[in-house]
Amino acid sequence: MIKAKYLTKITDINKLYLENILNEGDIVVDATMGNGYDTKYLAQKVGKDGFVYSFDVQESALKSTEKKLKKENLEDRVKLVLDGHENMDKYIDKEVSCVLFNLGYLPRADHMIITKPETTIQAIKHSLNLLKPHGIISISIYTGHPGGIEEKNSIYDFIKDLDQSEFNVLESGFVNQINNPPQLVLIEKKKEYI
Repeated sequence: MIKAKYLTKITDINKLYLENILNEGDIVVDATMGNGYDTKYLAQKVGKDGFVYSFDVQESALKSTEKKLKKENLEDRVKLVLDGHENMDKYIDKEVSCVLFNLGYLPRADHMIITKPETTIQAIKHSLNLLKPHGIISISIYTGHPGGIEEKNSIYDFIKDLDQSEFNVLESGFVNQINNPPQLVLIEKKKEYI
């Protein structure tokens, strides 16, 4: 079980929520692979009978993630996809338990390659369709880079209109931190989304 020693990283706080959601055998999605830390975490959580689809547009992300997975013998339960998360519906035809987004840019890479509002909203829409009842979409939103505020605003404009009879939407964030602290949004599907 994950225990957050400090409440300093939104990714660690996110895992506190996910610990009670993810189960062995689940099919899940890492919509923003990055350096592979979330993909590795998800692969460990779903176990040998589960599966992870992981997306990124950068070859360096795939290489970094593949290396992490091989080191832990997890590569057989993950499909690494060199494509944008807005195209996840082309690769996944099963219900999923969780879709994880870690928005912004790839650390230690080109900070000009960022997630964008239009593709992120499209990916969230696909996620809603793929999500099984009581599944979760987890969105870590970073706004301290050019385009980050616009992406956050687009996400909030979209999620505030989700029907509360179909979805629960939870927001979590740091209220006393300066310099654009990240925010976490969780969307739970209550029933079939049409």
